[in-house]
Amino acid sequence: MAVLKFRVYYEEDDAVYRDVVIKHLQTFLDLHNAILKAYEFDNKHQGTFYRSNDNWQRGREISLEKYDKDYKAEPLIMANTTIGSEIRDTNQKFIYVYDFIKNWTFLLELINVTKEESSKIIYPATSRVEGIGPQQYGTRSLLGKKFVDIEEKYELPQNNEGFSDEGEETGTESTLDEDAGDENTDEELSVE
Repeated sequence: MAVLKFRVYYEEDDAVYRDVVIKHLQTFLDLHNAILKAYEFDNKHQGTFYRSNDNWQRGREISLEKYDKDYKAEPLIMANTTIGSEIRDTNQKFIYVYDFIKNWTFLLELINVTKEESSKIIYPATSRVEGIGPQQYGTRSLLGKKFVDIEEKYELPQNNEGFSDEGEETGTESTLDEDAGDENTDEELSVE
């Protein structure tokens, strides 16, 4: 049985990616769940795949479910569509969009096809993690539910840093007149 390895790039930073391995007879629903797991996203929102070309243009849609949209071509359904059935060339690309409000977009590229070697691996699986992925719900998800925003206040001593209340320097008595004596005059600069 063929095992496909997809490199799943976060669209906004191609240094952030996950390599996902999956059997060619598994479905796009399996791939959908594997990507969410690889990026540590929850499974509470809708998602869709698009078959793509080398220019990352969106082609045939492979949707989580049927939506009430006007389609030129009816989308395929993830649970009913095997990944192998949508592979058209050796470096096949897909675009994956998750959470249509936040519009998380990932670019998938087929980077390797091998035979299944070990029955120890449960497919789909994440084989490589590169870079810190985006946080689905911002900083709060990174730090946990008990995170509380804390406003930091600093007590700065008055007039101890060399500045007065108006922001002007104190303690230095240099003026422009004293500095002007060091500058060359036009007469000294003329060439004979």
